[in-house]
Amino acid sequence: MATEECPKSLITAESLGWLEAFYAWKRLGGPPVKEMSARQVQAFLLLDRELAVEASHERERD
Repeated sequence: MATEECPKSLITAESLGWLEAFYAWKRLGGPPVKEMSARQVQAFLLLDRELAVEASHERERD
């Protein structure tokens, strides 16, 4: 696998904002899902699923 550009530059300020909001919601608790926008719920579900996949892969490596 090769790349011609730095992958870090692909992370936008908006992406970083979503990640920060997700981790704050996950760790500190946040509004119930019924009070979130559909877009926010969809983003958080996607991030939560990916976090679970990563945790599963980490357990398999150990």
